[in-house]
Amino acid sequence: MQLRAPYMAAVLACAFLAVAPSRSIAAAEIAPEQRQAIEGIIHDYLMQNPDVLIEALRAAEDKASRDADAKAALVLKDRRGEVFDDPATPVGGNPQGDVTIVEFFDYRCPYCKQVQPVLQALLDQDHKLRFVYKEMPVLGAPSVTAAHAALAARLQGKYEAFHTAMMATKGQITDDVVYQVAGSVGLDIERLKHDMAAPEIDRAVKDNLALASALDIRGTPGFIIGEHIVPGAIDLDALKNLIADARKG
Repeated sequence: MQLRAPYMAAVLACAFLAVAPSRSIAAAEIAPEQRQAIEGIIHDYLMQNPDVLIEALRAAEDKASRDADAKAALVLKDRRGEVFDDPATPVGGNPQGDVTIVEFFDYRCPYCKQVQPVLQALLDQDHKLRFVYKEMPVLGAPSVTAAHAALAARLQGKYEAFHTAMMATKGQITDDVVYQVAGSVGLDIERLKHDMAAPEIDRAVKDNLALASALDIRGTPGFIIGEHIVPGAIDLDALKNLIADARKG
């Protein structure tokens, strides 16, 4: 099939620009009228064929996504101990379960609260699941307070009680609300505040944030199930499918 002249010209122009750096052609070697002609050809072609630009942008986005996924998979492989077995991280469900779900979350995140009933229903149905709670406070100072309070609550044996109550709390989360919730589940508030200031609590939170960044988990919630890193909220059927895949593996 014979190519139309404008299309051929655009292809040649793009090819010329693409190879120019590899041949060390300096910008000064291209005459101004030549540069103007090349830019005009490319501009006119893209204006007449916007789908080409959209396709190129999508291809670039897909490649960036694949590259990020590959990098995250390598991090998951290299840092499995931090992801699944960090002693500073609370564990729920069946500690000896055959599949582990890791969740990165923020108590002020509406999507985390939205998915919480789904997770609880799954844990109620499947008693072979192990659940790892990764505090990831990314929504401001009250989120940090809540994360510190949750990890400090663990020292009083009430991590899951506090976690469940915080996830069920509606409206704006402030420091006062965090302490109100803590009191409602029977935590000693003065002891809690003292424990929250411990350097190991702060280090655990910062380690979670650094780990999430390395795994390319940019927001909450974020899940890891088997070899899969899942950004965003997820429904029950999708969770079950990922768990089934992990069990096959």
